[in-house]
Amino acid sequence: MTSIVGQKEIQARLARQLHENAVPHALLFCGPEGSGKLAVALRFAQALLCKNPNDGQPCGQCQGCKMAGDFVHPDLHFVFPVIKPKGQSGEAVSDMYLKDWREMLRTSAYVDYQDWLERMLVQNQQAQIGVAESDQILRKLSLTSQQGGYKVMIIWLPELMNVQAANKLLKILEEPPKQTVFILVSNNSDKLLTTILSRTQRVAFKPLSKEDVASALIQQCGLQEADARRIAHQSAGNFTRALKQIRVDADNGDFFERFVQLMRMCYQRDIKGIKNWSEEIADWGRERQKDFLDYVLYLVRENFMYNFQIPELNFMSQKESDFSVRFARFINERNVIEIMEAVEEARRDVGQNVNPKMIFFDFGLRMIVLIIR
Repeated sequence: MTSIVGQKEIQARLARQLHENAVPHALLFCGPEGSGKLAVALRFAQALLCKNPNDGQPCGQCQGCKMAGDFVHPDLHFVFPVIKPKGQSGEAVSDMYLKDWREMLRTSAYVDYQDWLERMLVQNQQAQIGVAESDQILRKLSLTSQQGGYKVMIIWLPELMNVQAANKLLKILEEPPKQTVFILVSNNSDKLLTTILSRTQRVAFKPLSKEDVASALIQQCGLQEADARRIAHQSAGNFTRALKQIRVDADNGDFFERFVQLMRMCYQRDIKGIKNWSEEIADWGRERQKDFLDYVLYLVRENFMYNFQIPELNFMSQKESDFSVRFARFINERNVIEIMEAVEEARRDVGQNVNPKMIFFDFGLRMIVLIIR
């Protein structure tokens, strides 16, 4: 099972509730993406299903712990957004993708919606939790616990439930089966029905500290301290993003050269060069295009901060810092906000399937105007 990063206070509170036999029937884990909500939910489910918990913590040795740790415990159930497979009649339900879900969790519990779409081999469709899923929940929870203890239902991204499914879930929460614990894991609890919110105990997660992220990157991923600190800074408390950044770092050398190339062409007003550059970027996949724009946003922020000459606030690599010696003056108080908005707008357009040639050519043209202010 994935090691949990930070969130010690929340873990201690949950362990105390279990130890004191005061676990509510429905918990809502809410907060920003990458803060460890799913990882904590899985660990708490393991503790609930443990035969020999110690002060509310799972023993890790009993059969219950081992099955829960491998996500195959018969009293541990999952609900998550899905897409109807091709050729499938009727509405899709989570059990159709349970093997893929377990395989993903065995790799890491620090995953996001995009990771799950890729795992299902779909990227341009909208996954949801449908009304048939609520019927499945009722069926599963109506059965007697196979191990004689709790039954645990983890609902990941409940904000993606359609209205009919949400209303059915509400009825289940109003009259929950005995010894059943619901754990709703939400990135955007504001989209849930207020009546569902009122029937759950809210557990608010905060973004992880840079120190916790850096420490985890060193201990779990074997990064050097300087790289861990830089990625922790870039991830802004999102460990899922930090893990992705490790993979993106392999691309960053190319991203850096592409950024430098564009800035030089913008400075020289080389319109033809910008057009050719945008066509090359357009040939990349959408996820790589978004990763590149995330990297551009990072460089813009770091170059703006470089102007203040505060070394402890500089998280760039040596190559990036060397470039900033001459470039940073072009990112200043007069243009930094508009440049960041231009990057974010381009990233949003990529996500909405706008023509990538237009996105990156227009972005280059805007940068011509902005970097000379």
